[in-house]
Amino acid sequence: MYYEPGKTDHGLSKNPFNSLVIPRPIGWVSSVDVGGIVNLAPYSFFNAVSYRPPTVMFSASRGASSPDDNHKDSQRNIEETGEFVCNLTTWDTRKAMNATSASVAKDVDELALAGLTSEASQAVKPPRVAEAPVHLECKYLKTVELPGDTPNDAYCVIFGQVVGVNIRDEFITDDGIVDVGKMRPIARLGYQDYAVVNSDTIFTLHRPG
Repeated sequence: MYYEPGKTDHGLSKNPFNSLVIPRPIGWVSSVDVGGIVNLAPYSFFNAVSYRPPTVMFSASRGASSPDDNHKDSQRNIEETGEFVCNLTTWDTRKAMNATSASVAKDVDELALAGLTSEASQAVKPPRVAEAPVHLECKYLKTVELPGDTPNDAYCVIFGQVVGVNIRDEFITDDGIVDVGKMRPIARLGYQDYAVVNSDTIFTLHRPG
């Protein structure tokens, strides 16, 4: 099959795009607003984009707080305070992560809502999710607005420089390697589907030359 997004109909029961760029890591982003209220939300359009300095990005769609609101709480908080944390989502935290994807009022603390433990960060003000094995503490760099097909298709990419990295010691081997298989991180597929990385699904390829 072939279709041109925005021009021709794909003819399927659901838009297949999210099922084609897979698997996608999940940025479980914690932030605080100017009044100190904590927000925690998962973003599947998330990834690392540079190595030195380490930089990450996530894409946020239109907010739902009001008809005139084009920003998710995460984006607004980050732009106003300049800080956020990306927490690694795993098999063990999958249900809590899903719970924090609910649309709730701005004054709701999603960490508490999902029964998670708030842990103080070291380089930034937003808290970490204690149950997550890895935390990337970030300073806000910039926001890039993307063109949308309609006014409701408002997407912004938020970039942050990683200024602090927390890795639970139990996931570091005696050889100084991060044991990703032991962490069992999860990734987003399309529709309502996810994948999990474990020791049985990891393989190694060495670059030529």
